[in-house]
Amino acid sequence: MFQVSWNRMLAHASTAIAPRTRALSPKLEICVETLDNAQIADRGGAHRIELCGELAGGGVTPSLGLLEQVVSSITIPVHSMIRPRGGDFLYNAGEFRAMERDIELAKHAGAAGVVLGILTARGEVDVTATRRLVEAARPMRVTFHRAFDVTRDLDAALEAVIAAGADILLTSGGAERLSEGVHAVARLVERAGDRIEIMGGSGVRLQNAVALCEASGVATIHSSMRRLLEDSTAIHVLPDALPPYEVREEDVRALTAALQRSGEKTAANQP
Repeated sequence: MFQVSWNRMLAHASTAIAPRTRALSPKLEICVETLDNAQIADRGGAHRIELCGELAGGGVTPSLGLLEQVVSSITIPVHSMIRPRGGDFLYNAGEFRAMERDIELAKHAGAAGVVLGILTARGEVDVTATRRLVEAARPMRVTFHRAFDVTRDLDAALEAVIAAGADILLTSGGAERLSEGVHAVARLVERAGDRIEIMGGSGVRLQNAVALCEASGVATIHSSMRRLLEDSTAIHVLPDALPPYEVREEDVRALTAALQRSGEKTAANQP
């Protein structure tokens, strides 16, 4: 069985240069797990959200109740994670049927998109299974998530994701953080052209997002925008939970504005 190994990701890092061209109007996707943070992302000007459950474990399918509340409470598109459990990305028949059903429920709940990823035992994109889920999801948009980053060959995986029909690819360039895989992402952006939207994520913060966007040429930046709470002594959490955190509207607003300014600067400098 193919297991996630973040340490192996660094082997994919490329020395490729930044792309010759990049997105003129970079977008911001915020990953959230609560209704409150979805509303903060909306008010702050984010372009869409990825809604997950259990972010401490990398994200799983959110509850239907939460998804319905979020969709009905915000104005921007909601893309729902479709992942039946944490761990690897090799699923049995029962888990695959659960993913199909969760996609159907997300569609009925009004989600604009779903986020998923399936690999084979050899660590390659499962094109057949992914295509089945993509077809089931239509007319929603489909993001292939960072299962991509633990595949054996990023270039081959990119072609497989495109062949499966996904609309968006979320990647850190095979590295644990986008800052470490930014050159690999730039190479993927060039290779993909206009065939798929490349979204860069992992370790993206207000302080580094614009630089990472400019260096990689991605169309969209993906971030949770989490700030650890400075005083959490009164908050009790389980040992394996995320540390107490908050998402600030002013941070989302500042990053959205910074990405817009960066896009305007790029447009002005192009012939």
